[in-house]
Amino acid sequence: MGDSRARVRDAFAALGALPGTRLMSRSPLYLTAPFGPVEQGAFVNAVAGLLTQLSVGAFFGAMRAAETALGRRRGQVRWGPREIDLDLLVFGELRVAEDELVLPHPGIPERDFVLYPLRDVAPGLTVPGLGLVSELAARVLDRGMRLAD
Repeated sequence: MGDSRARVRDAFAALGALPGTRLMSRSPLYLTAPFGPVEQGAFVNAVAGLLTQLSVGAFFGAMRAAETALGRRRGQVRWGPREIDLDLLVFGELRVAEDELVLPHPGIPERDFVLYPLRDVAPGLTVPGLGLVSELAARVLDRGMRLAD
């Protein structure tokens, strides 16, 4: 909701400003069809490549705090309109299955709006248990994504 492009750019800055963390790369912004059953306008999606000294738990908590500072309100309609939505996709080779965090993110292999920007940032990245980003991206259908910036 609101100026989505500006919110995503602000998110890049916020993520790069997390303690012990550096923004190493960022994908272009993409306009994408909404995902899920709720009728709404196009989304703006992107991927950030970060280097961090934080543990996965500390990083995830800091990312969630940044998301709240950027205007995210929890408890809204699932897949409905929102100010910002930050997802942790991969954290090195780590695999996690907890209530609040699953790594790698389970939606990666089916989502063009994740894989295409991720391919821009890290085509040679191996997603634990899934394979190379470039190969995963080649298998997913493009639902009409276009550059937004």
